[in-house]
Amino acid sequence: MNPDAYRPSPIGDVDCTATGDRWTLVFTRDLRHPPRKVWAALTDPDQLAAWAPYTAGRDLGTPGAVTLTMIDDEKPQDLPAEVTRAEPPTLLEYTLGDDILRWELTATGSGTRLALHHTVQARDWLPKVAAGWHLCLDVAEHLLDGDPIPPIRGMAATEFGWSELNDQYARKFDIPNTGLPEQPRDEDTAS
Repeated sequence: MNPDAYRPSPIGDVDCTATGDRWTLVFTRDLRHPPRKVWAALTDPDQLAAWAPYTAGRDLGTPGAVTLTMIDDEKPQDLPAEVTRAEPPTLLEYTLGDDILRWELTATGSGTRLALHHTVQARDWLPKVAAGWHLCLDVAEHLLDGDPIPPIRGMAATEFGWSELNDQYARKFDIPNTGLPEQPRDEDTAS
């Protein structure tokens, strides 16, 4: 597929819940592939690099410490992470900085139901996170289908419908749309 021809899929099956003083996005998507194939896309560093917003310093299929590198334009950021649960091919849970990601894979008659539970600090991040995962999972589906397109991440995501998805998810969650995540200014990051 020509990446310029990419258009986001329709808004996804999402929900959000309060989790103590934090918020959890639940993003569910049905995939046409068996759980083992989806598991590999979630854990193998080479496959993650092809669709996720980060790369992994090792395979995520076993518990333990790992470095996940967020790819945001020209300034990759290493984040400490910990795989807390890995039960192939049904459950993967790890931290990403202060966030918690839990991937649940359930075999269906035609493939896999993927449920991502992403816990964040602030409620206004839910639409942003949903829009980002929406694009990433679209790219992952292309990868799984054998029709890969380049990853959509960082500020480049705005060229592929991120802003519209953010707005749609904000309306769905009845959360004011606060726009793009704040980016550090150069003077804030200078030494």
